[in-house]
Amino acid sequence: MSKVVNLNQVRKQKSRDDKRRAADANAAKYGLSKAQKTLSKALIKKTKRDLDGHEKE
Repeated sequence: MSKVVNLNQVRKQKSRDDKRRAADANAAKYGLSKAQKTLSKALIKKTKRDLDGHEKE
């Protein structure tokens, strides 16, 4: 005998899986850890300081 399947539960689980998959893709594409953000900001500040130091008056 086959198992009875609640189609509403299957539909909702599929929707949750799709959202989770999209969220994981966005996190991989856009997300950075706090350490990476801090390092990036520090490098930007240093670059701006170095460029300002080479300006002619």
